[in-house]
Amino acid sequence: MAKSGNPSRADAEPQLPHFASRLEDAFHDFRERRARRRGHTPTIIPYTGYGSPGWIRVLGRVLLSKPGSKARYKKIRGWRSFTSVPLNDVTVTIQVGDATHVVSADRGGVVDAVVHADLPAGWNTVTMQTEGSERIDASVFVVAPDVRFGLISDVDDTVMVTALPRPFLAAWNTFVLDEHARRPVPGMAVLYERLLHDHPGAPCFYLSTGAWNVAPTLTRFLRRHLYPSGPLLLTDWGPTRDRWFRSGRLHKEETLRRLAKEFPDMRWLLVGDDGQHDPELYGSFAADHPEQVDAIAIRQLTPGEAVLAGGRKSDDDHVGADGVPWYHAPDGAGLSEQLIGPDPRQDLDPLSG
Repeated sequence: MAKSGNPSRADAEPQLPHFASRLEDAFHDFRERRARRRGHTPTIIPYTGYGSPGWIRVLGRVLLSKPGSKARYKKIRGWRSFTSVPLNDVTVTIQVGDATHVVSADRGGVVDAVVHADLPAGWNTVTMQTEGSERIDASVFVVAPDVRFGLISDVDDTVMVTALPRPFLAAWNTFVLDEHARRPVPGMAVLYERLLHDHPGAPCFYLSTGAWNVAPTLTRFLRRHLYPSGPLLLTDWGPTRDRWFRSGRLHKEETLRRLAKEFPDMRWLLVGDDGQHDPELYGSFAADHPEQVDAIAIRQLTPGEAVLAGGRKSDDDHVGADGVPWYHAPDGAGLSEQLIGPDPRQDLDPLSG
């Protein structure tokens, strides 16, 4: 779109990417050439996408790998997920029924594309392929136009106990441990299952500041602990065109605004914890979009977790802001009782015949 008026000097002279960004690109180019000389070929790692009638958002990542090693990336864990060689700025073909869409992966090999699609509500499958790779299936959840409730959940210390703000423990959790060594937050999977059971067709999004590299690990963790299936909305670590590191908080803010725009008639339940910035982020979003927030549920960290997280936010700072109800509890059972009511299954005597 053409700009009106006289262009500024910054508009007239394209800004060079940040030094760190250029350094990262050079390093990726070196690793790509080396991997290709060793016979590695493109592999697409699909992520769960989502959409609505008329459009879908397709997510995935293109990597270079040894021929026939696609299954290895489904089980990759710890630091190895960060040593994969991304294939930058490549063309990817997305097949949706009889329609074909050609998109491009970004600098980090991430495919994040919105394409036209007329798919039925619920779970669907599309295919992705790049030159030299196998055709791979990717799941997409299409939200029906009459659905008015959706769930957005934080990951770290909300569904998974990680104590992420502590630097050394964060590095251990991210680069060393696998999903078998991580603990789920008690009762959260049951809470989510009850919520989605009461709201058929509602989407469940998992919003995290984690890198796309750990998406397979997080997906396995959620599946293992019976969390509802849903898209992971992650980010990409490392430098951008104008700064050394990406902002995790900005990623969450932009994603919330994007979902509000993509689903303007949806009312969201926002679930997070009081150990990071979730209360502030959710409170700000509720102030800007009160008509789109059904409620905010905050999991209270245990004293030990709060110490690792560097403290916790006060419950009184945000309760009742802009007419949006807030709920606080240390686990999923406490939040479930406040949001839905007692679970009738808890009244059953397991010893009765």
